[in-house]
Amino acid sequence: MALIPSALSPLSNTIDSIIPDRYLVSLQEMLIRSGNYVKASDLLTLIIGLGLLMGIAFFFFFTVVGLNPILGLLVGFFAPGVIVLVWMFFMMERRVDAIEKGTPDFLRQISSLLRAGIGIETALEDISKHGKGPLTDELKRAVIEIKIGSTFEDALLSMGERLKSKTLDRTFRMIIEGRRVGGSLADVIETVAEDLRAVLALKRERRANVMMSIMFLLIAAVIAAPFALGMIMTYSSFIESLGKTNPLLGSAYIAGGGYIIIHSIIAGLLMGIILYGSTKKGVKFALVLTPLAFGIFYVVKTFGPALLGAGGF
Repeated sequence: MALIPSALSPLSNTIDSIIPDRYLVSLQEMLIRSGNYVKASDLLTLIIGLGLLMGIAFFFFFTVVGLNPILGLLVGFFAPGVIVLVWMFFMMERRVDAIEKGTPDFLRQISSLLRAGIGIETALEDISKHGKGPLTDELKRAVIEIKIGSTFEDALLSMGERLKSKTLDRTFRMIIEGRRVGGSLADVIETVAEDLRAVLALKRERRANVMMSIMFLLIAAVIAAPFALGMIMTYSSFIESLGKTNPLLGSAYIAGGGYIIIHSIIAGLLMGIILYGSTKKGVKFALVLTPLAFGIFYVVKTFGPALLGAGGF
């Protein structure tokens, strides 16, 4: 699927030739995992183009409001890349969740076809020809891998590795082990399907039980702490405008901003631990919470003194 106009194709080809293949392949795998079938170099071209435009816009905006224009240029240039990266993380998680939800039904279909006397590779191919969605896309890729020489076991294991899902990886390994030891593979697959359904139900129940904790962390990180510290900075600035100087005000700005950043990162990591039991998955929350919290803090401390002054204090 084309992502950029033909006029930008030379830039995309240049990026293709400059960036090492291993990095482009890794990015391409991330795009496929997130369900976006676009060329990696095209996406990088779009990010760079948007970064340049936003960098120029932020440069002039920061100049008008009296801030460091170089900082605005850097913020604008890197903002599209960060936004796309965070968006890809969320799309990958959403796609994996959709595949996990559809896997029990897929396994039951495989079990029924096996009981009808169809081989497992043929059953996998038949199921991949019907339906749509992320699971169907992954099954089609597995079928292609089998046709070009991979074994059924390798195709399943590579699917679990691509999706980075411990639940699916465990499920596929149980099926492979059941096939290796012999016996009724249809019964094994049906048992695994029921086990997976129970595991997913427990995961949904756990997420529902921890939503109050997640909401508390979200409100504390994005609203409460930034607004409270921003109002403290606002009040200090207002007192200074009345002639009562505070030599620590500049350091307080730096300390307050640093605290907001650290607090948001920790809150994001805790959200990942609570929801998924992994700090790595909390990084995506930290990447979203940190700019939001700092933005609220900056807006409150910047425009708060004017509001207080307009209020007649």
